[in-house]
Amino acid sequence: MQSRDEYWMSQAMLLARRAEAIDEVPVGALLVRDEAVIGAGFNTMIRDSDPSAHAEMNALRAAARSEGNYRLPGTTLYVTLEPCSMCAGAIVLARIQRVVFGASDPRTGAAGSVFQVLDHPGLNHRCELRGGVLGEECGDMLRAFFRRRR
Repeated sequence: MQSRDEYWMSQAMLLARRAEAIDEVPVGALLVRDEAVIGAGFNTMIRDSDPSAHAEMNALRAAARSEGNYRLPGTTLYVTLEPCSMCAGAIVLARIQRVVFGASDPRTGAAGSVFQVLDHPGLNHRCELRGGVLGEECGDMLRAFFRRRR
């Protein structure tokens, strides 16, 4: 039986496929509160000519607009790739309660792979973390995308 985290990660993977369909790096993100999606996003950096248009940032922006608040307590962010330091900073500022990610990012990951931003003891907010949820599938999607581009 699929766990709730696996279910929501599979939904984030569908968003990652939307990024891939427009030739963006396939990363998708969902922000969930009380079993309802309040924000969704996928990478659109190339399309939007915006270096901040990561999946997480797009999901946070959508959620903040729908909630009418930049703070999003009591939420869980599901993202197919470990957040970078930019996204991790925004996640902390938004007061996201929990972050669940798929594949680790050994080059820019800020949830423990390279940096530890999301639950750093020096910050005034710390997120609960769970990594590796459908991590193999998320990683396979990214590896296949980059193989095709070479």
